Amino acid sequence: MNKIKKIPQRKCIACQERGNKKSLIRIVKNKENEMFIDQTGRANGRGAYVCANSNCLEKAIKSKALNRAFKMDVEDEVYNHLIDELATIKKTEESE
Repeated sequence: MNKIKKIPQRKCIACQERGNKKSLIRIVKNKENEMFIDQTGRANGRGAYVCANSNCLEKAIKSKALNRAFKMDVEDEVYNHLIDELATIKKTEESE
């Protein structure tokens, strides 16, 4: 009897679509209120998930979804850093 392994599902905070945890990008806010993209999915802190494309990240920024998810005001500097970090991740994945 084979046991069926459950695949963790998460919801994108921008488009509200559900997807595999590994197919989404996790944005983390740690105790020092630093926000960054967690590539491992295991970083300590509060996490919010966004689809792995720049459109959903832009939509999350415009709708202030990250502000609601982390219950704090997120500065434009942090948004710019997240956009740059996502672009770097995408370039790395494409080159592999």
